[in-house]
Amino acid sequence: MTEVDLPEPPWRRRSKKTRRQVLDRDRIVEVALRIIDEEGIDGLSMRRIAEELDTGPASLYAHVSGKEELLDLVLDRVIGEIELPEPDPARWQEQVKAWAREGRRVMKAHRDIARISLGRIPTGVNVLRSAEWLIGLLRGAGLPDRVVAYAGDLGALVVGAYVFEESVEEANADPETYAMVADYMLNLPPDLFPHITSMGTALFEGGADERFEFLIDVFVAGLAAVAARDQTP
Repeated sequence: MTEVDLPEPPWRRRSKKTRRQVLDRDRIVEVALRIIDEEGIDGLSMRRIAEELDTGPASLYAHVSGKEELLDLVLDRVIGEIELPEPDPARWQEQVKAWAREGRRVMKAHRDIARISLGRIPTGVNVLRSAEWLIGLLRGAGLPDRVVAYAGDLGALVVGAYVFEESVEEANADPETYAMVADYMLNLPPDLFPHITSMGTALFEGGADERFEFLIDVFVAGLAAVAARDQTP
């Protein structure tokens, strides 16, 4: 990927830039991502990174202001793995779904990245590239700017929240517990819960992939419906 010099966000520490510092920051991010992949975010600390790099924690602060900025940089590194095709506004619905699937694939490949993404406003070059791609696709398809602006935020939340829930469920997977929950719900008093009990096993059908496909179908159909409504004179 071609390196791009973007202005630093005003909330980040300002320092004199040198080629050596850029390389050092890249190395810090690389080590942080490896620790997260192996142990999760709870295993990450500035001290732990310094130990991996055979240096002192204070030396890291010449390149990152602290753990929160580092997490922004790690998230941006991961977002850079998302493959973005040439935008085709005529196929915008299909491409938005493909974008969501690709985001899910990349997030699932890195432990706790979905958790890191929630509630964060990243501004790295890879996040901005992804946002530029999505905005260009949707505007090219004629969607109103208000819908385009909301779609980016909501789409990122849909993918991040879904992958985070997947990771929690996988960490606590217990078929016996799931079976007990299903049995309990299906045997509730029908006079109090007529709809739950009459749904039967349909309540529990469909795996994570099938339910994600349903989610992005609803998301894209909703965008199309709202865009059509807002474009109506």
